[in-house]
Amino acid sequence: MITFQRVAKAAGKHLTRLGLRVRAALGARATRACPACGGAVVGFFRYGDNGEWGCPTCGASPRERLMNFLIEQGTLTLPQGGAILHMAPNEGSLVRRYAASAGEYVPADLFPDIYSVPGMTRVDLMALADEGRFDLFYASHVMEHVPDDAMVLANILRALKPGGEAWLIVPLWSKPTEDGSYAMSPRERERRFGQWDHVRQYGPDFADRIRAAGFDLEEIDAASVAPALRHRFALDDRLFRARKPLGVVAA
Repeated sequence: MITFQRVAKAAGKHLTRLGLRVRAALGARATRACPACGGAVVGFFRYGDNGEWGCPTCGASPRERLMNFLIEQGTLTLPQGGAILHMAPNEGSLVRRYAASAGEYVPADLFPDIYSVPGMTRVDLMALADEGRFDLFYASHVMEHVPDDAMVLANILRALKPGGEAWLIVPLWSKPTEDGSYAMSPRERERRFGQWDHVRQYGPDFADRIRAAGFDLEEIDAASVAPALRHRFALDDRLFRARKPLGVVAA
């Protein structure tokens, strides 16, 4: 669906990306860096309200850069030889990381044909029925699309092994979560939730929903990173690191 908002975001992205290329060609110093591709850059391009959203070299978003940074720093540990379910695998750097570390790597989406990732599998999180299969579940900007997030969180908990983790990132605002549904028109969903295919806008109380599903939870916000590093890598977003407690069996 083409909307004015999407067109405006795309125009800003392409214009600022072009501007960065011109600056680099004119000899501007590359004083910033991208943890996703490892490259030095002169800056980051705009997307929507975020003036430093994307890496001009690889296109990595702030959340993709944050995840790579946390893994590189050792804050997050990938399950070597374990099983990973990676929903909506848009971030190439994370596809490569996860696939390299996993014994079983499952890239998946409700609409797998839109991805070029090898081995894509169709997974409907509303119907996810695996029990104790995965060591890690990763979903970035997925939960705001699902009709019933309580059901999906319960399904994720069941699908994880005891001690397994779900790494979740969602768009956030400062207000409480506001829910909608697919019965609303696409334009109304875009007006209320920022994008036509979202059915809710999460607030910080997303943490309460995760805990209510039975997870232990740690929140890792980019704001907690040392200011100099946060600026250098243009880090943003918040990771909800949910852990299935030991001893929890499938419901």
